[in-house]
Amino acid sequence: MSNQQPVIQVLLIEDDPMVQEVNRQFIERVPNFQVVDTASDGKEGVKLANQLAPDLIVLDIYMPGQDGIHTLKEIRSHAFDIDVIVITAANDKETIRSMFQHGAKDYIIKPFKFERLQQSLMNYRSYRLKMSGSGEMKQQHIDHLITNQLESGGVKELPKGLNQQTLEQITTFLNQQSDALSAEQVADGIGIARVTARRYLDYLQKNGEVDIDIQYGGVGRPVNRYLMRI
Repeated sequence: MSNQQPVIQVLLIEDDPMVQEVNRQFIERVPNFQVVDTASDGKEGVKLANQLAPDLIVLDIYMPGQDGIHTLKEIRSHAFDIDVIVITAANDKETIRSMFQHGAKDYIIKPFKFERLQQSLMNYRSYRLKMSGSGEMKQQHIDHLITNQLESGGVKELPKGLNQQTLEQITTFLNQQSDALSAEQVADGIGIARVTARRYLDYLQKNGEVDIDIQYGGVGRPVNRYLMRI
């Protein structure tokens, strides 16, 4: 079993040098995200997108030369296999509607807190993991995927005693597994106590994020094994 997760390569398109550096640091604080290059205007951004083929573009709107609206339209016209998250001061409905119509995954209005971007990137990472590879999806899995995206506007409130970092470690680990695992296997995989792993797994099960496979052996209680819904 592997706990290694692919690094998501990000192209940052932002004209303000100070904001560009802050956003770079924010993005790279989230595990498995790396800013591979930056651009200061839309034309340069489209050129780099074609050259580098990043997984994700973090895009500003108010930029000289070519703004973010025309940049996203051009990205779509080239049919680049790249997702886009918008970070901008533009808060008018027409612009927001246009960006979503052209496939933006999320829209974050400046100024924003790190936690808002963190949640957006974690939701995006979960989306990529669930949509990777080939195969079919059931309706309830699609519904759950859409619900997670709609909830990206804020950090979910966890029950007392649970923290976001450990929850993210567990979901990342489970997303890398093809077989259902017991709480003990999950605990060993990320280096936490079994009782702690069980609490997080129960939380994920109640939220509909994991399925439980109950396995009956010979002597002793049946073993619950957990598998992320995909």
